[in-house]
Amino acid sequence: MSVEAFDAVDVIAAKRDGRTLSREQIEWVIDAYTRGVVADEQMAALAMAIFINDMEPREIADWTQAMIASGERMDFSALSRPTSDKHSTGGVGDKITLPLAPLVAVFDVAVPQLSGRGLGHTGGTLDKLESIPGWQAGLSNEAILDQLEDLGAVICAAGSGLAPADKKLYALRDTTSTVDCIPLIASSIMSKKIAEGTQGLVLDVKVGSGAFMKDLPKAQKLARTMVDLGQSAGVKTSALLTDMSTPLGLTVGNALEVRESVEVLAGGGPSDVVDLTVALAEEMLRLAGKTDIDVRSALADGRAMDVWKKMIRAQNGDPEAALPVAENTEVITAPASGVLSRLDALSVGVASWRLGAGRARKEDPVQDVAGIELHAKPGDTVAEGQPLMTLHTATPERFARAIESLEGAVEIGGDLSAVSETIVLEKIT
Repeated sequence: MSVEAFDAVDVIAAKRDGRTLSREQIEWVIDAYTRGVVADEQMAALAMAIFINDMEPREIADWTQAMIASGERMDFSALSRPTSDKHSTGGVGDKITLPLAPLVAVFDVAVPQLSGRGLGHTGGTLDKLESIPGWQAGLSNEAILDQLEDLGAVICAAGSGLAPADKKLYALRDTTSTVDCIPLIASSIMSKKIAEGTQGLVLDVKVGSGAFMKDLPKAQKLARTMVDLGQSAGVKTSALLTDMSTPLGLTVGNALEVRESVEVLAGGGPSDVVDLTVALAEEMLRLAGKTDIDVRSALADGRAMDVWKKMIRAQNGDPEAALPVAENTEVITAPASGVLSRLDALSVGVASWRLGAGRARKEDPVQDVAGIELHAKPGDTVAEGQPLMTLHTATPERFARAIESLEGAVEIGGDLSAVSETIVLEKIT
């Protein structure tokens, strides 16, 4: 039996007491946790100590590199075009990946969008796409490369070999109230994205009630931390801080969001979804060395839609098939007349989750049809009794708890100064 280089108890105690962990301690604890030598309860204690006492930039960089080293790294250097990717920190109604990947591919930049599933009130890209009849999330590394070369875009599940330490730690953080921790968020996101092998990465860091980062200073700190991690690892990285005080677009939920994404690809869709898709595409293309390109035109003239249809078919989906529709709906109406001044993203996200669009645990199923359709956004004038939103679910017994979570979510006639006029708040490079 081999002798371990450190004792988990000593590493935990060091961080509990506010000391800086050495690179060797960090490399050992991540490797030992992946091997099962460090137990879940010990890693939970260490995560809480990090949550309370923070980490220095060097510690975060070492932690990230150790998680990358726990698994394989992908290599896209054989592709005939540059690669650029996007990662969102998660929000309500955030379907941007769906129109964004084919849009960027139009301009001969490959988009390897290895995506995840939703947990809690934030939706997952794979859950949305699986509402398309036949669509498959799982692809081999060889199939990913082939699709990127042929079509320029792929949205699929990340393989189990990428940063396996992060997969274990992510599940643990979710059950130990250590999710909202900048060192752990930054290292989790960036270990997977650096291991993925993309040359450029744009981070969509959400700010507001529906995001993990509720206020701008924390979002700025997270964005700066991740940009620095990417740059130091040789990945061209930038971040857009974007508004998540109100749901993005007019739909929240899986099939509902796919429908809205297709509207965007057809040259329509809500202006906030279009604006953010275009802003992220322009930044991804800039990192790939392509500037002064009319990105919006590729949505308007159908080129992005053409790539979308090929991308869906390549993964056994039918882009022409009708999307599933909920059998049960309930309408929420405006309690008064006036200007809608607030529509809280978190409340809407939780309501959609309770309707069946999200999951409480990783293994829970989701409903394709569940979610919320919005009929007004902050700044719109509404009349008393006018529909504000329609709730969708396959299980009508869920309506009561969903409606409960919407109490206080809507304000009419309040202060309009908080209504954001732009979706992109700041850019960090």
